[in-house]
Amino acid sequence: MLKNMFKKTYTLIDSKYRTVEKGDEPNIPAGLWRKCNKCGQPIYVEDVRANYYICPKCKGYFRVHAYRRIEITCDPGSFEEWDKEMEVTNPLNFPGYEKKLAAAREKTKLSEAIITGKCTIEGHPAVIGVCDARFIMSSMGHVVGEKIVRAVERATKEKLPVIIFACSGGARMQEGIISLMQMAKTSAALKRHHEAGQLFISVFTDPTTGGVTASFAMLGDIILAEPNALIGFAGPRVIEQTIGQKLPDGFQRSEFLLEHGFVDKIVKREEMKETLALILKLHETKKMDLADIGQWGEEKEKKSRGRRNRKSAWDTVLLSRSADRPVATDYIHAIFDDFIEFHGDRNFRDDGAVVGGIVSFCGMPVTVIGQEKGKNTKDNIKRNFGMPSPEGYRKALRLMKQAETFGRPVVCFVDTPGAFCGIEAEERGQGEAIAKNLFEMSDLKVPVLSIVIGEGGSGGALAMAVANQVWMMENAIYSILSPEGFASILYKDSKKADDAARVMKITAKDLMDLGVIERIIPEEEPACEENLPVIAEEMKKAMVEFFRTFDGMTGEDLASQRYERFRRM
Repeated sequence: MLKNMFKKTYTLIDSKYRTVEKGDEPNIPAGLWRKCNKCGQPIYVEDVRANYYICPKCKGYFRVHAYRRIEITCDPGSFEEWDKEMEVTNPLNFPGYEKKLAAAREKTKLSEAIITGKCTIEGHPAVIGVCDARFIMSSMGHVVGEKIVRAVERATKEKLPVIIFACSGGARMQEGIISLMQMAKTSAALKRHHEAGQLFISVFTDPTTGGVTASFAMLGDIILAEPNALIGFAGPRVIEQTIGQKLPDGFQRSEFLLEHGFVDKIVKREEMKETLALILKLHETKKMDLADIGQWGEEKEKKSRGRRNRKSAWDTVLLSRSADRPVATDYIHAIFDDFIEFHGDRNFRDDGAVVGGIVSFCGMPVTVIGQEKGKNTKDNIKRNFGMPSPEGYRKALRLMKQAETFGRPVVCFVDTPGAFCGIEAEERGQGEAIAKNLFEMSDLKVPVLSIVIGEGGSGGALAMAVANQVWMMENAIYSILSPEGFASILYKDSKKADDAARVMKITAKDLMDLGVIERIIPEEEPACEENLPVIAEEMKKAMVEFFRTFDGMTGEDLASQRYERFRRM
């Protein structure tokens, strides 16, 4: 068989292979080799198994049987299966359905298209569900829906997170409207799980389509995807036949969904267990470990106050815009541990001008969000020079509301010349997106801290600064608009920007005097890569003080304090 398939024949020697001349007859046990269905190359089966079922030649992903997925995801011996055997009926009396089910059971040795149960992942407990495409393309019939709902309900009762590896062709046609009802049923169970403050992680694998995509798979608090997985409501062939157009390369693949804001993160299969473990860890409620954190340095604070008066306002403007200043992710990595970034607004796309995710601060999980400028031309284009579009603000709000669900504090790093004012931003509702952030942030039931680290430009900055406290770096600015714009409007001459900067009261000292901010983070020298560790340490000490201040306050008290803070202005 191998001789007919390939020009050269391969044989195994000490778990390696060598080329033998055409016509030789190697002694190869059956099943050791197979042909990759992606690249067509001969591959050694054991190499594939040891490589997380990824082709060692083309790096293509094979579909993984449910029990194999559990084996590579869960801690050894920790999986406890639930509802292994359930009665299956033929609700529509569809001809031949019983025979199809029997054939699927015989082929897969499974009773249905999903396996559910409880496990630990690097010691963290979770409820897990894994779809198996071998069973009628893992279509969602009434038993699949019932197993998912039972697992979610039990997880809610036992206060456990849920992880579902989705893989499906969609609703099961042979069950008709009863299959359709499973979409609503699974979604309703997950809504109750969410309202109980419990985590749901959805993992897209290839393929995830139809009614599964349009129900439980898209409802994850966090949505992960394997690389190049097909994900969509209508399949590519259906779309092409319906609209009569050729679809672009990469359409409906994981990378496409990441770019369009529907996936938090693409995770390689060999990194999936570690990623899931970190997410579970960051969702376990913990208090700060303050043992090694000192108090704010009073002498340093006093020393820096005398120094602040020596710079002009325009000098500060230039420093706030310096290309050498650290950006949001620099502070995130310098201050926090275990940063895992999440993407997308779940509506249109992922905005590179806003970054966000979860971190650990002294052992306590925290949501961090930052407006991000680039450090070079290419990065600035990707980040749109730190000017968020509506989807950037919607991503930020999504992460804030997620933090509220799980009781995590929120820390925002503000650094933008202003919200993006392009035509497309107006078409997608820039004003509405900013207004919605102000509206929702005012009533968040968790502590919110915002720090202006560079430019704080207009409503684009305020949309991430409705906080219990607002701090500024010593050489940051916070203003109604740029000094150039101010001068152009009031002085009819943008060249008078330095005069405008002085009268606008936009420096940290000015705003501290006006009562607009609560703290100034000192810069012995203007912030840069070299002194970032020192500044980050000062900021970390101040954050400990902030968390001490607001720890123990109820959600209603936190929202009331925030309301009164702005009410006084």
